[in-house]
Amino acid sequence: MTGSRILWRAVTRNRKRLVAGSGLICLHQLAEAAVPILIGVGIDRAVAPGDGRALLVWVAALGGLFVAVTTCYRFGARQLMLAIANEGYLMRGEVAAKIMHPRGIRTELRAGELLTVSSTDADNVSYLLDYIPRIAGAVTATIACAGVLLSIDVPLGVLVLAGTPLVLLGMQAAAPRITRRVTRQQELAGRASALATDLVTGIRPLRGLGAERAADQRYRDISRQSLGAALAAARAQGWNLAASTAGSALLASGVAVLAGWFALDGRISVGEFIAVIGLAQFLLEPLGLLAIVPSWVAEARASADRTALVLAADVRLPEGTAPVGLVEGAAPRLDVVRLRHGSLDGLDLTVRPGELVGVVAARSADAEALMRVLSGGASPDEYDGTVSLGGTVLHELDLDRARAALLVEPHRTDLFTGTVATNVAATTGSGAAAGTTARPDGFDEALAASAANEVVADHPDGAERAVAERGMSLSGGQRQRLALARALLARPPVLVLHDPTTAVDAVTEHAIARAVRALRHGEDSGERYATLVVTSSPALLAVADRVVVLDAGRARAEGRHAELGTADEDYRRMVLR
Repeated sequence: MTGSRILWRAVTRNRKRLVAGSGLICLHQLAEAAVPILIGVGIDRAVAPGDGRALLVWVAALGGLFVAVTTCYRFGARQLMLAIANEGYLMRGEVAAKIMHPRGIRTELRAGELLTVSSTDADNVSYLLDYIPRIAGAVTATIACAGVLLSIDVPLGVLVLAGTPLVLLGMQAAAPRITRRVTRQQELAGRASALATDLVTGIRPLRGLGAERAADQRYRDISRQSLGAALAAARAQGWNLAASTAGSALLASGVAVLAGWFALDGRISVGEFIAVIGLAQFLLEPLGLLAIVPSWVAEARASADRTALVLAADVRLPEGTAPVGLVEGAAPRLDVVRLRHGSLDGLDLTVRPGELVGVVAARSADAEALMRVLSGGASPDEYDGTVSLGGTVLHELDLDRARAALLVEPHRTDLFTGTVATNVAATTGSGAAAGTTARPDGFDEALAASAANEVVADHPDGAERAVAERGMSLSGGQRQRLALARALLARPPVLVLHDPTTAVDAVTEHAIARAVRALRHGEDSGERYATLVVTSSPALLAVADRVVVLDAGRARAEGRHAELGTADEDYRRMVLR
């Protein structure tokens, strides 16, 4: 997938509307070009001889021509707008689908840049369907004018036929430079958008650290670079437009001057002179349009290239087909064997059915690396060792079945625009605003176990409390509790949590720890569930069946929380507060 292929595909899959719209736009341009011709002929055949009846006929013909001009443009533009809207819709859907691919994609673009590609760049690609008929209409009008001028006087037609290619060649010479500058502009704009997204998302921690000035300076720097690139692109486009417009104007003026000379010399009639002047003025529009085309195409090409970076990105995880080895009434066993990834150096870890296992990492990088592998954020070629679920290597499993059996809830999770109910139950619909959101079985139990029931109880709308984008209307602790409630409500056989309570107070944390234990590993649970909690919270570790201590990328110690707290000084330093 390349930028050129994306542009070509946009043309081919909208070819019916594009051909119809372009044809009507070309007819519109021909009708417009016919206006000064009709006026000139009317002058020679009606005004000059003083024939009033003929004058009425030519005026009526002129009125019919204006109707044709309006009709062709109206219906042609309608077809083209439908094509542009359709292509924009398809392109945005394709980019969004690739970004949200279940198996992930390999890309260096950040969230803000991906957002720019899926919106602005996708729309810029669709605008090519507007440029093509404009170019076709301008070329048609120019050729038609040259033909008429040739019929009036050969030198006039030759001047247009020879001068137009020279103007166009001069414009095309600047196209590569414009493309480079527009590409740079869009790249830096995407980076600025990505940084702005990060800063807005993390504004509360930045304020807590007093780092607003440093963050502001970072954004100022990238914003200045983006501004500089935008000005450079605008200068290149402006100089190109100025030069090409001047060339077009000089060409049209040359035609008009030459026609005036011929009229004074008697080589052409008064009506022909007026027609030539009208055509020369009319030529300014198509020639001016052709002058700005390189900038438009450069922008569409640059956006297509950026879109291709996403659509051509490799899928991160292979497509597995194996089923999860399940024993009725028991969670699949999770095995990590000699895992090497990031800071991990041969980690061995097992979570058996029915177990609640805690993991404490001396280095946060170890915890991040483990979560990245378990969540599918790392492809098999990015780590050594094996991770298996129910006896089958994780990346060989059918993805849907694997995710139904294993849910990894990261430390930094996102909430979505909607309500508390739609976020926890992961549902959408118009009923949310009216208080009719469907609530599955276990909804209230999941809220209670995560202490998210307090988020509901503290608001008059209850579970229909509005949640802003990314959960920004909630505190950090409230967001964490809702994310935990969502994970618990899913009731996966194997649940992996990463620091699920870092933003809640100690009393609430102890309540959550006991409730999670009771919900997933109560007396009646048997071996139906297995839970892995990567945390340094003593409250959560205290309810674990066993705790594994990671140090230097390996499992250094293992035991109950109380035992480790008594015998292991390093463990006490990491955990006890």
